[in-house]
Amino acid sequence: MAQTILQWVAAALFFLAILHTFSTVYFARMAHRHVEHAGVFHLLGEVEVVFGVWAMLLVIAMAGLLGRMDTIDYLDSRNFTEPMFVFAIMVVAASKPILHFSRDIVRFLATLLPLQSSVAFYFVSLSFVPLLGSFITEPAAMTLAAFMLRDMFFSRGISTRLKYATIGALFVNVSIGGVLTPFAAPPVLMVAGKWGWDIAFMITTFGWKAALAVGVNALAVTYFFRRELRELRIESPARRAESDMPRFVTAMHLLFLTGVIVFAHHPPIFMGLLLFFLGFASAYKRYQDRLILREGLLVSFFLAGLVVLGGQQQWWLQELLLNMDASSLYFGATALTAVTDNAALTYLGSLVEGLPDDFKYALVAGAVSGGGLTVIANAPNPAGFAILKGHFPGQTIRAPGLLLAALPPTLVVILVFYVL
Repeated sequence: MAQTILQWVAAALFFLAILHTFSTVYFARMAHRHVEHAGVFHLLGEVEVVFGVWAMLLVIAMAGLLGRMDTIDYLDSRNFTEPMFVFAIMVVAASKPILHFSRDIVRFLATLLPLQSSVAFYFVSLSFVPLLGSFITEPAAMTLAAFMLRDMFFSRGISTRLKYATIGALFVNVSIGGVLTPFAAPPVLMVAGKWGWDIAFMITTFGWKAALAVGVNALAVTYFFRRELRELRIESPARRAESDMPRFVTAMHLLFLTGVIVFAHHPPIFMGLLLFFLGFASAYKRYQDRLILREGLLVSFFLAGLVVLGGQQQWWLQELLLNMDASSLYFGATALTAVTDNAALTYLGSLVEGLPDDFKYALVAGAVSGGGLTVIANAPNPAGFAILKGHFPGQTIRAPGLLLAALPPTLVVILVFYVL
């Protein structure tokens, strides 16, 4: 009886958390109206703390219904590798030497395009970098793309329409940009081993479609806002950024980044590498900007809260998924992804034995198709949110605005994955 009550309480808290993510702007307004409690309202207005707060309420409810030991056992059974990895990869990937190195690559690629420099740089940032997520992992690609777009465009006073269009396309493209390989996108990783999906299968089944959709989305946004982008005078991509960054420092940062990526599923190793990285960055402080430790911790807290809350949603999610045919499953997974992490959906699918191949494709394709609709839909989204939100009106990205901006590129993805 207590377990049944807990399931309903957990479902209610989960949906209240989702509602909270759409309502953070109202808490920000409350902070201005009630100055005596402004700190609390500002805290509740931070998207990154939403799921952590509601997860804490779930833990309290669980302790009351099941007892202290069962609650501790539940928390011990949760896998917090992904939140820890996202924290580590954000801090390393956003370091100054890595950003300089990545920016130079994007500049070089931009010179190959017959476009004005700012237009070419924007297009490459929205297309090539998300696809790079298939090899350096999606959180790393999101971090690099968000910082490059922030420094080269968002900080230059571009219109709010362009900002929302950019982040909508970025979230969608990163969500599908990791499916060229079986190890970089969390929703693919959850099933690839069990279902025997290797790199050849991913490229021929998902990869070429994802690359096509990423290119179309990036090209559409670039073309639609081409006039505004042309007005931005940025450094010519043919000219290498002036920097006194020693090659040794850049090489060491790349080694740390590679190590964190290679050992992404082994927290003792990648967290140890992060600690060594922090020591190295401190030793060469003059070649560093501020490390994004606070932003990384907030994103990690968000994802950890999602892990705790999401772990109690299997009872209704799995039942819902199993009562669909392949077509309904694709669209159902796309919609459900917007209100729950897409990796959780594919994990539930991996628990079902004997799924036909068309069901497997529909589940994974749907999960990645809807990964840009909300901040909680895909694990890397909170990282991009944290990096870019300071340049939006009110220093927040409104959930309805993100949803509307992500719909057109999501429709392109649906057309490619479902029709082709």
